[in-house]
Amino acid sequence: MIGRITLQLALLLIFAPLPLGVINKTKALFAGRVGPPLLQPYYDLARLWRKGFVISRTTTWVFLAGPVVGLVVPLLAALLLPFGGLTAPISFTGDLILFVYLFGLSRFFTAAAALDTGSSFEGMGAAREVTFSCLAEPTLLFSLLVLASGAKSLNLGALFGPQLAGQWQNGNSASLGLIFVALFVVLLVENSRIPFDDPNTHLELTMVHEVMVLDHSGPALGMILYGAAMKLMVLSAMLVRIAVPAQTGSLLFDLLIFLAGLLMLAVLIGIVESTMARLQLPRIPQVLVGTTLLSIFALILVLR
Repeated sequence: MIGRITLQLALLLIFAPLPLGVINKTKALFAGRVGPPLLQPYYDLARLWRKGFVISRTTTWVFLAGPVVGLVVPLLAALLLPFGGLTAPISFTGDLILFVYLFGLSRFFTAAAALDTGSSFEGMGAAREVTFSCLAEPTLLFSLLVLASGAKSLNLGALFGPQLAGQWQNGNSASLGLIFVALFVVLLVENSRIPFDDPNTHLELTMVHEVMVLDHSGPALGMILYGAAMKLMVLSAMLVRIAVPAQTGSLLFDLLIFLAGLLMLAVLIGIVESTMARLQLPRIPQVLVGTTLLSIFALILVLR
């Protein structure tokens, strides 16, 4: 048990920033630029952790709790999912509910930390972030219910285990395809990516997630960015397991396939961000409601 937990967390901690570098490199290639180095996210984190804190006098312990919770939650969520040929280190019936609301807890503390600054500007970003996430959560829950119906289990280890390969062959391929699309949209929303948000924007009235962390600096900002990178990897792991559920029996080879799938998904995110414009704010709820309906339709296909 300890060995599996250590290996799973090591994979997460070491490789989490790499997909961000792949996304930035892909976007640079589409723009005809060289772009930042592939390992630039690692350099940015190291630079932030060498700096000091600048904390407003109006803030309380909530302001510092936000980055800490945002860093710890992806670590806990990763222990509920199988990575490659690894089985989930922590597994119990109904853990999919805990998985969903772990990220809800992280979102609550991030928004609370933004509100703790007393800035109405950060409050605006927190309101937008929470609204988008509330609309994305039903899609995630219905998507997990589709997988649970096929696996006849409420255990994430079973939902994303080797038996998922059999569902592609047992007439559930259409529902799994719809779920992949729905979860990809959730991935973009939860990680503040285009077309729902732009992590590189500097336009005040269009900022969503980035506006909530404007007052964080140094190691606190480093924890936020590292936690966001791990969250991206954890949510990407679900999509990779759906797309490549089969296992070869070799732990090393399965892990290499899993990591390659994560990098290919990062390339796909980079392509989406390079070929799409950011949606207008009134359009985002419409898209998220549409993905919820898509996941409900996938559930109907499974239960037919």
